[in-house]
Amino acid sequence: MATTASTRRQFLSLLGLSAVAVSCGTTVGATSGKGQTKTLRYQGWAGQVTSPELAEDLGYLEDVKLQWVGNTISGPQDIQSAATGQVDFGGAFNGAVVKLAANNAPVKAVISYYGSDKYAYNGFYVLEDSPIRSAGDLVGKKVGMNTLGAHSEAMLDIHLQRGGLSRAEIDKVEPLVVPPVNTEQSLRQKQIDVAVVGGILRDKAVAAGGIRPLFTDYELLGAFSAGTYVMTDRFLKQNPDTARIFVTAVGRAIEWSRSTPHEEVVARMADIVKKRGRNEDTAPLKFWRSYGVAEKAGLITGKELQLWIDWLADRGDIKKGQVTLSDLYTNEFNAEGGGTASASPTPSAAKSGS
Repeated sequence: MATTASTRRQFLSLLGLSAVAVSCGTTVGATSGKGQTKTLRYQGWAGQVTSPELAEDLGYLEDVKLQWVGNTISGPQDIQSAATGQVDFGGAFNGAVVKLAANNAPVKAVISYYGSDKYAYNGFYVLEDSPIRSAGDLVGKKVGMNTLGAHSEAMLDIHLQRGGLSRAEIDKVEPLVVPPVNTEQSLRQKQIDVAVVGGILRDKAVAAGGIRPLFTDYELLGAFSAGTYVMTDRFLKQNPDTARIFVTAVGRAIEWSRSTPHEEVVARMADIVKKRGRNEDTAPLKFWRSYGVAEKAGLITGKELQLWIDWLADRGDIKKGQVTLSDLYTNEFNAEGGGTASASPTPSAAKSGS
């Protein structure tokens, strides 16, 4: 069944529903007695080591501890959980962060944690003998990705727009949710026509052979920070020192991963996965190369959010002027990144490709 424009936007609208619940008085954040909380609840990603997990293992979190409450495969779900107080921080594609804020969720982006560069990128792969060669060939085809309304669907939309497809044609391309660990297998079994894979799962799939890239997000937009961690305004107000320790530690971990030899980073990550005892395969970690964050220590410049403010407004998912960039993020807690950066936006790469 082809996906209509309204159906493709339903997932993004779910962000608004959770945001309304938050703005109507849902309890968010957590403190320990009269003092600031020293435990941060979070969701992880199976088989991967997030920058907060790396920061904790390196000792950068000082007396703050992480409390794993489960795994997720969805950035939008993760930041909804942060907005409603189920976890204390969550991370997602910046377009999803903008959408959540547009629906009055009292959250702020505090640090960039992933992005695209020549090592860390999401590729849209097809089988080697697939007839799919161009954007036009995707009409009527199934594209498997980790979640809807987030990074992968945005990249697909931009690729189709740049390929000259009409909105009616774009609506006939069907994005489907496939768990990341199953995406490669789904492609090889021809359950989907295109598989979106990134990081260690991408390199593992490429090493196995028999697939080729149709395009990548790095080819579309160059190097850019793609997602941010968010915390609620209430949490930041009640726990400013804890927030500062957390954000600064994550920034330090990102820089440690850049400056440390690859083999040492991979060995450290493998050790972290083994120690946490979640029955995960450490073999794919050898393919890890980068978190892909563009700026030093995950500092937010504003341009990585403005790009998606423009994109969502062009799509009609938010109204022009509905989101104020300066209210969307803060660098106040990022001592490693050097403090507050200018919020002046730069021209939108996504918009220029529309």
